[in-house]
Amino acid sequence: MKLGISRVCPAFDHSVVGTRVNSPREFILEVKKALEAHNLSADRMEGQHFLMLPERAVRMVSAGVGRIKGRSPQDFVLREHRGQVSAYLHRDWAEEADGVAAVVYTLDAYMADPEVDMSAEDFGDEVSHVIVAVLAFAGPQSPLTSRRFVSNLAGGNREALGWDADEIRSQAKAVDDYWSEWRVVADEDLAWK
Repeated sequence: MKLGISRVCPAFDHSVVGTRVNSPREFILEVKKALEAHNLSADRMEGQHFLMLPERAVRMVSAGVGRIKGRSPQDFVLREHRGQVSAYLHRDWAEEADGVAAVVYTLDAYMADPEVDMSAEDFGDEVSHVIVAVLAFAGPQSPLTSRRFVSNLAGGNREALGWDADEIRSQAKAVDDYWSEWRVVADEDLAWK
């Protein structure tokens, strides 16, 4: 098994928006171990794996979120991320991570994703799986961001095609509740100016 890292997964960079992996080599080993032990029947979509990682992997990351209550404008940085300029809480305000997960797709599932442009990827030879996201969370487990939720509903992810109206309403409420208290964090040294 050989893992590639998607270009849309910046968690392994030094300065990022959201979760940051501080020990990349060790973290990738934990992802490999979790993938080898993963029960494929637990996947909601074939080839798309959500892997909860062990406690030792939590120490290898900086959480991607912090609480916004009591913060002032100086606690935020402007960043361009995925084509939009937004305000993000400065990484200094990130909560300590309670857990971490990795979203890993098989290469075939990744290539079939409607939002993937393989001409922009450069995995080299023999990649069998792609790390699509690293999610270090704090507090309650975060739902999708509102932008990602709407994008999925609009066809951005095949899993959303199977959601019924009750599931959509439930997820929408969870998105609204969570993001009214929490914000994604970002490193200041790449702030948009």
